[in-house]
Amino acid sequence: MNAPVNPKDLAQAQPSRRDVVVASALVGGTLLVGCSPADIMSAGSKVEVGAFGPFIKIAPDGAVTVISKHIEFGQGNHAGLAAIVAEELDADWSKVQVEQAPANAKLYANGTLGAQLTGGSSAISNSWDQLRKAGAGARAMFVQAAANRWNVAVGEITVKDSVLTHTSGKTAGFGELLADAAKVPPPADVRLKDPKTFTLIGTDRVRRKDAQIKSDGTARYTQDVRLPDMLTAVVAHGPRFGAKVKSLDATEAKKVPGVVDVFEIPTGVAVVAQTTYAARMGREALKLEWDEDKAEKRGSAAIAQLFKDVAAGKNTETKWDAFDQRGDATALASAKGDRVFETTYEFPYLAHATMEPMNCVAAVDGSKVKLTFGSQGQTLDQLAAAKIVGCLPGSVEIETLFAGGSFGRRANFQSDYVAECVHIAKKIGKGRPVKLVWTREDDMRAGYFRPLTIHAVKVQLDKDGYPAAWRHRIVSQSIMKGSPMGGKGPDQTAIEGTAGSPYLKATPIVDAQVALPDVGVPVLWWRSVGATHTAFAMEHTIDQLAAKAGKDPIEYRRALYTKAGADRHLAALNLAVEKASAPTVGWTRGVAVHESFGSVVAQVAEVKLEDGVPRVGRVVTAIDCGVAVSPDQIAAQMEGGTCYGLSAALFGEVTLTDGQVDQSNFDRYRVLRINEAPMVETNIVPSGNPPSGVGEPGTPVIGPAVANALFSLNKTATTRLPFVRSEA
Repeated sequence: MNAPVNPKDLAQAQPSRRDVVVASALVGGTLLVGCSPADIMSAGSKVEVGAFGPFIKIAPDGAVTVISKHIEFGQGNHAGLAAIVAEELDADWSKVQVEQAPANAKLYANGTLGAQLTGGSSAISNSWDQLRKAGAGARAMFVQAAANRWNVAVGEITVKDSVLTHTSGKTAGFGELLADAAKVPPPADVRLKDPKTFTLIGTDRVRRKDAQIKSDGTARYTQDVRLPDMLTAVVAHGPRFGAKVKSLDATEAKKVPGVVDVFEIPTGVAVVAQTTYAARMGREALKLEWDEDKAEKRGSAAIAQLFKDVAAGKNTETKWDAFDQRGDATALASAKGDRVFETTYEFPYLAHATMEPMNCVAAVDGSKVKLTFGSQGQTLDQLAAAKIVGCLPGSVEIETLFAGGSFGRRANFQSDYVAECVHIAKKIGKGRPVKLVWTREDDMRAGYFRPLTIHAVKVQLDKDGYPAAWRHRIVSQSIMKGSPMGGKGPDQTAIEGTAGSPYLKATPIVDAQVALPDVGVPVLWWRSVGATHTAFAMEHTIDQLAAKAGKDPIEYRRALYTKAGADRHLAALNLAVEKASAPTVGWTRGVAVHESFGSVVAQVAEVKLEDGVPRVGRVVTAIDCGVAVSPDQIAAQMEGGTCYGLSAALFGEVTLTDGQVDQSNFDRYRVLRINEAPMVETNIVPSGNPPSGVGEPGTPVIGPAVANALFSLNKTATTRLPFVRSEA
């Protein structure tokens, strides 16, 4: 998993003019001329850096601690990040541990996203060069210290498992040389290892460092936080998005034993109590009337119909943005005949449904702020807290804990639940800690969703059965609109996966456009973002085109990849098909291939129908993700991503009735069960390229692979997800 947005879209991310003004105003009204966005966002920070830089600490006993700027919320990135350092440092892997970095955008910004933020499947890729250089630099300092002590040339010293050895036989461990090495100036330039000489990276020795504490219950999550004199809060949100408090009667709520205070905050009404139970009982006792004049009152069916009308050209008020146009596609709009294919796909709203709902602990004492929780976007959360309290962004201290999943939910531009917690803690004041708890129902009804999206596709085939002209319309809500990272041009989060597709590159005439109507339902990136729907639309279309042309879908793809020069797609497809061999007797096979977050994933899924419901048995996966830092963890991510994507494709759907979300928990938001999980086999395409994303690319491929298997089985296309509709 995971976060949440395509790195290419945010490469030039800058804070908005308002953010710069706010930050400069907080710095005594003085504009920080010549400062980078990271300087502004980290202003006020007091984070100290040790002798070996911001990413490495070494103890007197020689133990190595790698400082991770990325949160660990189940994806297992800490092991890979530590391995990168340990490889170049030649550290004893058994004595390497990981510690979460403090919040400081200048030291720990995600180089791809421009802020301290874990997302876009970029934890390993954006840290690759940075951590290699950090490890190599520290190694050089130890080698120089040993050379100085022994009065020998540095070239005569080798390092292995945290021990330095001279050709004469002299040896010394990191602990023995620590004081001397700390005095050596860090090298301005370092020599990195040839990947062919790696002894740790790419091996099965790179396993999770947090397995033990997560198994024995000692790993610390936000819900585990217990601080002296801490209060617990819940918030009553409006029944419809955009509703505001019209009247409040808290008389009965304040009578509930344990309730300390009740008051309004910008997003609703906070109930603060001694315990979570008391806070929830107090919330139930509230008498609230809501102003819904500006609330979203449409149901999801009405929104879907609006989007379909837009896609069909029936709504002329909607603005279209072209994202891929080549040749003259005018004639395609009215084209008919045996060589013309046309369809529309509908994708519903989806909840993130993390195992640990949203929560945060905040303490505010004047302009001093301390946050303790699983922060996915530390810089975003610092900015939100600073604006509320009126302090320097960098002075907002964040202790980042483990989190029980995110899939993009814990990082958003509003820092919604974090801001709520800070507002409440500010009202309580005097540095008294407050834990805000969102229940499952709170997050499923008042949180953010994967956008409802419509794809309208029309393709004309040439005499050989391959696409000659391709018309594509995408209608969705914009995730990036109004954000400081919005950028210019179409919202990439809505089109990624269609834009840049090898199928479009192989088509002479293309007319691809996107429309982004405004709807009052809050939307956010969801694991694999745009690929959640573009992969399905492209891959299921290809199987139907192959059938129309009378060609094998695998060979059809190979021909298009060859024409488009998509060598990585071709290699991943070939490896998956090779490893899959013949389908298991009684099962039908479906294939899908998709590129997201720099990685290409091909899957061959074996499917059969049981009582009319698709059952997925074996899924053979091939991934090209560059250098495989931790093969074991890559396999785990492919398994988890596949199950998450399959769960959504089979059952995932959030519906609204008159603007109110119908689902509230897993009883009506069905998820994949253990006995329904397929066997996922992962094969890694050998590569010498730098690492690319792994947390998200496994999620979007399984849906179209299953749809293609069903199409092969009964010749019926799937034009709406989920496969299994809820009775609700």
